[in-house]
Amino acid sequence: MVQAKTDMKARARELRRAGKTYDEIVAELGVSKSSVSLWVRDLPKPPTPPERLRRMTEARWEPHRREQAAKRKQTKEAATREIGRMTDRDLFLLGVGLYWAEGSKSKPHRLQETVIFINSDPDMISVYLAWLTLLQVEPERLRYRVMIHESADVAGAERYWADLVGVDATGLDRTTLKKHNPKTVRKNVGENYRGCLVVRVLGGADLYRRIEGWWYGIVLGVKQTA
Repeated sequence: MVQAKTDMKARARELRRAGKTYDEIVAELGVSKSSVSLWVRDLPKPPTPPERLRRMTEARWEPHRREQAAKRKQTKEAATREIGRMTDRDLFLLGVGLYWAEGSKSKPHRLQETVIFINSDPDMISVYLAWLTLLQVEPERLRYRVMIHESADVAGAERYWADLVGVDATGLDRTTLKKHNPKTVRKNVGENYRGCLVVRVLGGADLYRRIEGWWYGIVLGVKQTA
């Protein structure tokens, strides 16, 4: 009996030196926690294993993360309700700003009055197309082209964008592939990476001039109210 207890104590000390917690030693040896404490209390407390430390940190921060996630959701939902129903004028002004921020623009050194919009956000594309519909741009004047990294799921991206804009994938213009650069560490990877969609309006010179005029009208209006 004495020898068994001695062996148990030696094993407990061995486990403690190996970094085991009191609970882990109790579970392995089947003895009381008070006995384990008595046998190993003179040994230095082992450092917390990295994985256990990570779990402890995650557990400590999880309530805070849940609280912040709930606040973010609440704020976003409240902001969504503030928008309310969009009027045609709302969409009109929004579309002008959207195009001038994201669309192609003519330069003094390169006169190119074309209406081309490129974006990777499907919601942005949907809003832009709704704006073109408001401007009575006929669907047959629109051309679509995918721009994507050559290592991505090109066919999948083409199907995705075609479905979004309501055309057959075979009706898309030829996809532009970005060549792979081994020195570049890409962030845009994974199943949600679908590249960008290019939306071009045929015969868009007159529309481009109107967009430019609308934008300067907005700028002038802001200056007059300042």
